[in-house]
Amino acid sequence: MSISISDLVTVRSRHPEAIAEAADRRVRRPLIGDSGRLMIVAADHPARGALAVGGHKLAMANRVELLERLCVALSRPGVDGVLATADILEDLLLLGALEGKVVMGSMNRGGLAGASFELDDRFTGHRPQDLTRLRFDAGKLLLRIDYDDAGSLTTMVTTARAIDEMAERRLPVFVEPFISRRTGGKVVNDLSAEAVTKSIAIASGLAGTSAYTWLKVPVTADADEMAAVMETSTLPAVLLGGDVGKSPQDQEEAYEKWRKALGLPTVQGLVVGRSLLYPAEGSVETAVDTAVGLL
Repeated sequence: MSISISDLVTVRSRHPEAIAEAADRRVRRPLIGDSGRLMIVAADHPARGALAVGGHKLAMANRVELLERLCVALSRPGVDGVLATADILEDLLLLGALEGKVVMGSMNRGGLAGASFELDDRFTGHRPQDLTRLRFDAGKLLLRIDYDDAGSLTTMVTTARAIDEMAERRLPVFVEPFISRRTGGKVVNDLSAEAVTKSIAIASGLAGTSAYTWLKVPVTADADEMAAVMETSTLPAVLLGGDVGKSPQDQEEAYEKWRKALGLPTVQGLVVGRSLLYPAEGSVETAVDTAVGLL
């Protein structure tokens, strides 16, 4: 039994047990369905204070609008599931939007955007035991490595232990690695082929087993170099979307990069958020359907 968005506050304040009840009765599905591909919509940005889309600094701040957009995206054919933090996933559970979907919990959100401690990215989101208790299907974590920031070592160690704990529960964990640096006080991810290659090599070797590890990787700045980059590991991978820019042309260029990379042997699908939920042009339906078509 699902409710409307306008009822969420009432249910949360008067019957918080409804969340666990909805999780218990949710219809689950395999991670990889009949298509052999994976199309996940991402919405874990707000918990890190990253609310901007294009030139709009607070685009993702309106929770009702975000939930409406997510429900539309999840209703489209070919969309397998969603990646988000506990607050958003629990809203979607109550709304009945996660039936038969892959549910992926976001694990480390402590590296707040713009903070001095951004690269000491603590695990402030879902723990492996939370994902098990709620019968969710996978977890995701972010690993940014700055060779000049000691906080990255803390993040690496906690990432490795989280992978171990997920493997003990036989839960897939999607690791999103970057080589990063501070430029003008802002953390910037290096999307060169060399940097992405290094980040994949480092992430693939973390923890006591990689049996349940997936990679969540960006398309390199030079899309033609992506084939060589993805030869760095035999781990299954999905492409991330990121903020693709402010114009329809930026979006079209992103689609073309994804299309090329999706043909590579280890690439199994897409995990995309802002560019589909808040497209530069057109509706959520059109943006999502276009991305699904690339698969």
